[in-house]
Parts: sequence; structure tokens; C-alpha cells
Amino acid sequence: MTGRRPLITGLVPLLLLTATACGDDAATSVSDSGRRLDRVTLTLNWYPYGEHAPFYYGERRKIFEKHGIDLTIRAGQGSQKTVQLTGAGETDFGWADTPALLAGAETGVPVKSLGVFLQTTPSSVQFFASRNITRPADLKGMTIAGTAGDALSRTFPVFLERNGLSGSDVTVQNTDPAGKIAAVISGRTDGLLGYASDQAPIMAHKSGKKVGTLRFSEHGLNFYSNGLIAGERLLSGRKEVARRMVRAVSESFAAARRKPAEAVAAMAGASGQLPPAKVLREQLATTLTLLHTPATRGKAPGVNTEADWQRTIDLFSRSGLVTEPGPVTEYWERGSALKG
Repeated sequence: MTGRRPLITGLVPLLLLTATACGDDAATSVSDSGRRLDRVTLTLNWYPYGEHAPFYYGERRKIFEKHGIDLTIRAGQGSQKTVQLTGAGETDFGWADTPALLAGAETGVPVKSLGVFLQTTPSSVQFFASRNITRPADLKGMTIAGTAGDALSRTFPVFLERNGLSGSDVTVQNTDPAGKIAAVISGRTDGLLGYASDQAPIMAHKSGKKVGTLRFSEHGLNFYSNGLIAGERLLSGRKEVARRMVRAVSESFAAARRKPAEAVAAMAGASGQLPPAKVLREQLATTLTLLHTPATRGKAPGVNTEADWQRTIDLFSRSGLVTEPGPVTEYWERGSALKG
């Protein structure tokens, strides 16, 4: 890809409307100690759940303040929407799935990753343990709830192929994301495509049954997942803020890893739709197993490698999510990234 496609039409008015949203007066505040802070907004990929505990913990522990940031966290409505809002300048930073970032870049959304934190994908097939599914081959003949066009559904055929199955061996029933758990509980489907760090603990809580998972990463298929993103306009005008934001997020994840119970407690009151504390703890525990690949093990959360990025781009090029793949630098803002 020699250059980005023109920005999708629906975002142009948003860019014009928000062009002055980050002026100096509106973008700063003063802490209780008298320190001048940069106000920033972070829009999540979804309503708050356990994966997001590090942000709330970092805020409570004043880690963001330490890095000169006055953070406001907003709920999201899916990674695709968060990518669009970030590219349009409607939010300073986003927390979104890397496949959604790649798809956005493909259509010209001016947004880049500042670092992927969930470097082992939580993508999985989820089902009740009573079905005795222990390997991908056991899925043959089953019906699985998925959402047409999303990253999970696009990579599922590759997952099947890597494990000796074809797309025709498993039926994927198109289901709204919010309805997938209900489809499994009601028996309309045998399982669902979802994140091990999200739906699995919720489904176990709602059903009172033990839930099993087949993680893509444990069966031959891994790719970058959720990470911190920013629009190119912010990166061109407030790059130092972006650098400090990356460091604050990394430190917050490291702090949550040391004290996960405290991190979950920091989420109290974050949303009227917040899962129960037990579910949040399980979600965060799973999230903390996803922070590294073999290439980044032992490094700070959020440190990426070009080789890991390239593998992710290659996979989604193969699955059709990206039709004109560009170089890694097309998607990853290395200048604001953490050093390995």
C-alpha cells in the first residue's frame, strides 16, 4: 500500500467539528499539589470489564498524574467504533483490538497503535464443559455463535485449517455480539466465538455452569489484540503527551499485575453494567496472562516487536481483513512506543 486511502466520508465532518477540541486552555488542569496536567480522554473498546482494571487502578494510584496526565475514561461500543472516534479526534486515545485498527487504516482512518498490550490473543471458542470438547477436532458438526465480519469470525476459518478442519465442518451462526452468551445458554448454539478474558467468566456466572475454552493461541494461531491507539492529528501536535500516556498505561498494567485484587477494587462504580467482583477478578487474571509473546517476555507491558507486528499483519492479509497491507510503520507509531 503506497498511501492511506481517503478518509471515510462520515468522519470528515467530525474532524472539522473537533479541530479545536484540544486547545491549550481546554486541555490542561491543575492537580491538588499544584502540578499542571494534560487532560486526555481514553475510550475503551466496550463497557468496563476486568481487562480495564489497570486504567482505573492507575488513576486511583495517581500513576497517570505522575506522568502529567489528567485521565477521563469513557465506555466504548466496540473496537471498530473506538478506532473511528479516535481517528476523528472525538477521543484523545482509544483502547481497541488490533484487527479493528488494521481494518480502519485500510479505509483511511488516520489512527495508529502506540503499543499492543494484549499480545497473546484472547480469541477462543467457548462452551459448557459438559460438552467434553477438549480439542478443535471435537467442534466438527457443531454450531457456534459468531458475528459476521468481525476479527473472530474472519480468523476462525484459519484456526480450523491450522487444526485439520475446514470451514464447512463447523456452522457459524451470525449473532449480535450482545446475544452470543444467551445463544449458548439457551442451547441455540453449541458454543460461541469470544474472548477468554471477557465472555467466558460472564457465561459461567450467568449459567452457574463450568465453561471450557479452546484458545486460538494454544492451538497454533496467535496475533496481536487490544492496545492503545491515537489519531494522527494528536500524534502530530501532542506527541509528548502520547509518550507519557504510553508510559503511564504500561506502569498501570505492571502495578495491576502486582496487586490484582486492589486493581479490581479500583473499578467500583465505573459503570452501571459492571460485572460482579468475582467475574472481574477472573477477567483480569486471564488478561494478565496475555501481555507478552516469547519475544517480549520479561519486558515492560506494551513493548512490541516489529516481527510480532508483521505476523499479525500477514495473518489478517491472508484472512481478507487487510487487502493492501502496508509496512509495520503504517500501523504502529514507533516514535511514541516503549523501548524494549
